[in-house]
Amino acid sequence: MADSKSGLRKPVFTKVDQLRPGTSGHTLTVKVVSTKMVLQKGRPDAPQPRQMRIAECLVGDETGMIIFTARNDQVDLMKEGSTVILRNAKIDMFKGSMRLAVDKWGRVEVTEPANFTVKEDNNLSLIEYELVNVVEE
Repeated sequence: MADSKSGLRKPVFTKVDQLRPGTSGHTLTVKVVSTKMVLQKGRPDAPQPRQMRIAECLVGDETGMIIFTARNDQVDLMKEGSTVILRNAKIDMFKGSMRLAVDKWGRVEVTEPANFTVKEDNNLSLIEYELVNVVEE
């Protein structure tokens, strides 16, 4: 068993236009188009000032764009124009539209600038989805 491969498998990179509602485990390389802080609260008088920060970042690749919800330390990495790799990202639904998020099981890492231009006319977060229950007979 000494010559078997290690437990790490090579990541399969997904494109933005392949994202679907309710899916997870995505690894993407995206460019940050814009960042907007939506929530910043904390107690500076606490012994350890814990701050909750949430930013909505428009990210994309050559196939389309989607809104990425950055939380706390992820907010600092999401600078406009930078290229990031989102590992183990998942799709959250917010008011019927898709949002990309990375929780504690995933990772956001800044990488060298990518050589693609973001396709700005295909924003997947503008598509509204409706949950339909299918009754099997």
